Parts: sequence; C-alpha cells; structure tokens
Amino acid sequence: MEKFVTLSAKACPLPLPNLNTDQILPARYLKWPRSKGLGTVLFHDLRRDADGNERADFPLNQAPYRDAKVLLAGRNFGGGSSREAAVYAIYDHGIRCVIAPSFGDIFAQNAVKNGLLTAVVPEDEIAKLATLVTADPEQLVTVDLKQQTISCGGVRVTFAIDPASRNQLLNGWDDVDLTESYRAAIAAFRARDRQDRPWVTPIKS
Repeated sequence: MEKFVTLSAKACPLPLPNLNTDQILPARYLKWPRSKGLGTVLFHDLRRDADGNERADFPLNQAPYRDAKVLLAGRNFGGGSSREAAVYAIYDHGIRCVIAPSFGDIFAQNAVKNGLLTAVVPEDEIAKLATLVTADPEQLVTVDLKQQTISCGGVRVTFAIDPASRNQLLNGWDDVDLTESYRAAIAAFRARDRQDRPWVTPIKS
C-alpha cells in the first residue's frame, strides 16, 4: 500500500450530507473487476443523467475540479452498506483524501486499508476551506498527516483520525503489515509464556 505522509493538491467541494456507498458506487458496478476502471463510474448516477450525459452542476464534472485529489465532503460520508469497492472507485479516480465532519464506520475502516485518508474536520472549518477553493479552484490544499493539519491560503485547521489508522497510512501498512510490526513483542511474549507455563507447550516426541 502506498504511504500517505503529505499531499498538496486541488480540492473539490462536495458538501452533500449522507452520501452513501450506493451513491459513491452504484450496486450494478459491483460486478465489475477493479481492472475495468471503477474510478470511471464514481458517483455515476449523481454525475450523469438518464441518458448518460454529464450533469454540468455536479462539481467533479466542472473543469477546475476534474483532477482534484481532495474531496471536501458533507457529514456521514460513506454511510450505508459495507462495500469496499466504493473506496476502490474513489482511489482509482485519483482522490487520496476525503475531508468530512463524519464518516460511515465501515467505510473509514475500508479506506485506511486502501491508502485513502479520511480526515474528520468540523463542518464550519470545512466551509472555510470550501469558500477558498470555490473562489480560486487552482489554489492547493495541503494535508499533513504527521501534523494532522490541513492548510489552504491563510486557513489552517487540524483534523482527527484514529491513531492506528494514522500509523498504518504513514507507514503504508495493510492489516498484515500492522501485525508484523509487533513480531518482536509477540516473540518475547511467547518466550515468557513458555517459561511461565511450560506445561502449555506440546512436547515433541
């Protein structure tokens, strides 16, 4: 998994509350293999009309935000059903960080396993960032995971993230890598346990 330490990129305001995983990636695309390009159908039914044409009023369809790597989202982003493919679609589209007041729990867990940062920031602070990037879409937003800060223009805010998730993203660790990081502690425990409870360890015949 790719490490996430710092990111300076364009941000797209998407202040819609309760964007669920079915809106992020409609269920009919769950049959697609990831290699087919799930990023191309991100927010499909919100981005396109019944004829498949792009909706001009959807932010990611607007020229300044097409290549944004940061989303400034609404509360409860990623709620709903537990589909990891929704995270695949966001990541494969090129987005590396979603900033929102709150996230669906399972979505946030899936995000960290795939290198996507979910940064929790109060709604009023996100509104300040959104105002800046709306006024100047070329203005970059800088996300610093070590410092847990987000900066844009003269605005600097802090964000919350689960410490274990932060550690995994900074190191580029998946769940197996995280377990491996405790290898020495596990070995030391097993050695102590064999000494304290020798009757537990099977004797080789």
